[in-house]
Amino acid sequence: MTAQAPSPTARRPLLLGLIGTGIQLSRTPAMHMREAAAQGVGCVYRLIDLTELGLGAEALPELLVAAERMGFDGLNVTHPCKQAVVPLLSELSPEAAALGAVNTVVLRGGRRIGHNTDCSGFAEGFRRQLPDVALGRAVQLGAGGAGTAVAEAALRLGIGTLTLFDMDRARAEGAAAALCARHGAGRAVAGTDLASAMAAADGLIHATPTGTAAHPGLPLDPGLLQARHWVSEIVYFPLETALLRTARAKGCRTAHGGGMAVFQAVHAFGHFSGLMPDADRMLAHFASL
Repeated sequence: MTAQAPSPTARRPLLLGLIGTGIQLSRTPAMHMREAAAQGVGCVYRLIDLTELGLGAEALPELLVAAERMGFDGLNVTHPCKQAVVPLLSELSPEAAALGAVNTVVLRGGRRIGHNTDCSGFAEGFRRQLPDVALGRAVQLGAGGAGTAVAEAALRLGIGTLTLFDMDRARAEGAAAALCARHGAGRAVAGTDLASAMAAADGLIHATPTGTAAHPGLPLDPGLLQARHWVSEIVYFPLETALLRTARAKGCRTAHGGGMAVFQAVHAFGHFSGLMPDADRMLAHFASL
């Protein structure tokens, strides 16, 4: 993807932010600011860390109003706000409406426009890191805001059957039903027995916060992983999670969460700025951080 020259209106500085919990190690601000600088545009990107502020997702309405009043051009939204933000928006892209989750909010002309770039971001990262793996059956852990987008991407990538697990079983069932409505009966199911599902699966997608700096640990019993499995992670801080370390030690092929992190940012930058981001340059930015 090659960058185009900024338009006169796009040259004004951008003011952006990220809302979520435990986001101090996020590389998203640096990626946006460096890409903006490379395109000759000023950009300030602020972290709005709910953990640091002692707030929860219930603070979203006041945070959105504050961002609008302070002239923010847009906000990225991460755990636990990707679904909670949806009813607070004026408009949703078709992708965001279908998924019921938003990670990118453009603030423009008094309107709040929600997009989901997690889906396309995960798909591009997966294709680049696991280009020729078996896609018959996969298990996904997590059916929340990021999980719904990742599951959609998984089926678009060609995974035949996706078995979803979530601490909230009703959420997994709802996500599976929505996926089947879009992709056909039987393409997604809510799992009941993780051990059996893993025994039948070609690979594992991890889409929960477990493994982040704020939520360290493994999301499943390591004994369920076999060398024949591929493992795709969405956590990227740290880039080397306990899950990836364990999987590689067992001989699994793996994909780290940096792919999704970069490509969701590539697509979000385009929405925020109106410019064509340079994906290879943003990959290089990410690798240098």
